[in-house]
Amino acid sequence: MSAGWVAGVTRARAMLSRRVGASGARQVAAAEDLGEALRYLTATPYRKYLQAGGTLTDAQRAVMATLLWHLRVLAGWQPREGVAAVRLLAAGFEIANVEDHLRTLPGELPPEPYRLGALATAWPRLARTGGPDELRAALTASAWGDPGGSSPAQVATGMRIAAASRTAAAVPSAARWAAGRAALLVARELFVGARELTEPTARRASRLLGPTAMAARTFPEFRERLPHTARWAVRDVADADGLWRAETDWWTRIEQDGFELLRDSRFDASSVVGTVAVLSTDAWRVRAGLEMASRGGQPMEAFDALV
Repeated sequence: MSAGWVAGVTRARAMLSRRVGASGARQVAAAEDLGEALRYLTATPYRKYLQAGGTLTDAQRAVMATLLWHLRVLAGWQPREGVAAVRLLAAGFEIANVEDHLRTLPGELPPEPYRLGALATAWPRLARTGGPDELRAALTASAWGDPGGSSPAQVATGMRIAAASRTAAAVPSAARWAAGRAALLVARELFVGARELTEPTARRASRLLGPTAMAARTFPEFRERLPHTARWAVRDVADADGLWRAETDWWTRIEQDGFELLRDSRFDASSVVGTVAVLSTDAWRVRAGLEMASRGGQPMEAFDALV
């Protein structure tokens, strides 16, 4: 047991106070309108980037920016292995920055990028690229690897599968989450969007999901051929139309697993991974609550299914 892990794990457990929990998210969802929901959040740990009078998109982005800030604080207390784990689990923020960068390359004003700090993998270099092909080349030369194409969809999918693959390899306590997430993403691409994966992305996905699953022609075949490390995420889904529910269940599962990891008394990366899972799920639930509030808070049964 090192002093670094003692400090890191102690801080990780203390960070759980930065959430509102299912009850708080439900209060957000039950608000009469978005303004009331924002007023509630100004008295919570999500107040840091909120703007009065902002749009739903502004509010949801502020929630995510606050989550990222909390993850950066968490990483600042960790030894090197803990920082690496948080960086991998926070990869979605860099992916979001790249998506915004691609969408606004023709000269539009992009949204302010998420401030990644030490959690960046290659963002400063990617931000300087001037076109899709240049961006793809920069990704290929980085830890992200070649997405196999330069369109926004190809880049985003390639980065997400790369993040899942890297997480599964380097963060054992999050390997099942990563494999399950990859299964959901691939299923959505192949059987909902009817989009073929690029060769490099399909190759990475195959390492996680197996070549027989990747060769499946229908969703039921895909589901049954998945390894157990990934099948759990889709086993209750009869067809691809139910993937939205499976994605909700994925978040519920990682929150449960996160609390399990936090109940462990070990001083290692597991508590840090658990904290990231719990904080991330809380932010996801608050974002869903904000969308409900923007629609007048009804029907609450739809939100309750998330908690």
